[in-house]
Amino acid sequence: EALHEEAEAAGIRVSLATVYNTLHQFTAVGLMREIVVDSQRSYFDTNVSDHHHFFHESTSRLQDIPAEDVRVARLPAPPAGARVKRIDVIVRLEEKE
Repeated sequence: EALHEEAEAAGIRVSLATVYNTLHQFTAVGLMREIVVDSQRSYFDTNVSDHHHFFHESTSRLQDIPAEDVRVARLPAPPAGARVKRIDVIVRLEEKE
């Protein structure tokens, strides 16, 4: 929605559906990754390298975490017929009081 608002502010007429369809097409071909932070918010990341994210809840901002800074010590065995494709870590942050 933010991209749609930027386009409109720049005088570019484009429907919200077109923006979403384009972002999903870019994701499907590997040009972007969709980061789902909750049921109502997704972010599209142009950094498709192996990495994770901090999510600043007060500002709704994502910040990259290098993959080597996160270690997953143990995973449950996947169900029969499945394998782990990727692990996405989102560390949610709140401001200190």
